[in-house]
Amino acid sequence: MFNDFDFDVIWRTLPYLFKEGMSFTLTLTAMATVGAVFFGTLLAMMRLSRFRWLSMAAGTYVNLMRSLPLLLVIFWFYFLVPYIGAWIIGSSTPIQVGAFWSSVITFTMFEAAFFCEIMRAGIQSIPRGQADAAYALGLSYWQAMGSVILPQAFRNMIPVLLTQTIVLFQDTSLVYVLSITDFLGAASKVAQRDGRLVEMYVFAAVVYFVICFAASRLVKVLQRRVAIVR
Repeated sequence: MFNDFDFDVIWRTLPYLFKEGMSFTLTLTAMATVGAVFFGTLLAMMRLSRFRWLSMAAGTYVNLMRSLPLLLVIFWFYFLVPYIGAWIIGSSTPIQVGAFWSSVITFTMFEAAFFCEIMRAGIQSIPRGQADAAYALGLSYWQAMGSVILPQAFRNMIPVLLTQTIVLFQDTSLVYVLSITDFLGAASKVAQRDGRLVEMYVFAAVVYFVICFAASRLVKVLQRRVAIVR
């Protein structure tokens, strides 16, 4: 099989694969991570709230998202978000969201459920005395969370947050089903055009492996550094 392996098709398409494909994958990963961490932190605070209805609402959302296949959620957001947006603004026609923003919304809302559980564990890892001390100094709940609890929780959870980001990077390849030119989509287009499926899919697998393996090693180094700080 590898006697006919064409390395030239890989070299010729490298600019397209990384400029068009990988740049989109990294952009989607970065935007979804930032959004998911933000909404995940809010969900975590809701789950830890003393208001039962708020905690139940956040818990229901988290359990729902974690129980659904990501591919199903991608299709659900892609086809329903335009109608939901039209209903919110009172329009009679579906709003034009587009595949890119549909994918950003999908990954942000889906991954927020996982980041929520990570941040909830991080918040609960902070001794209760930290919050009591903040309240004794006259800080409000939000001031205590923003200045005392969350900074420590983020530091404790950085390795886990980065690990989940690696998983998110891998999952972005699923936007291929929406005909978006991510890295895997770009490789697939070249494979179909030139009839070189083996070369392109093997190369795509190698690239994903190298990036994810290198990132996981960096996470382990960071985890040791955080442990030393503690």
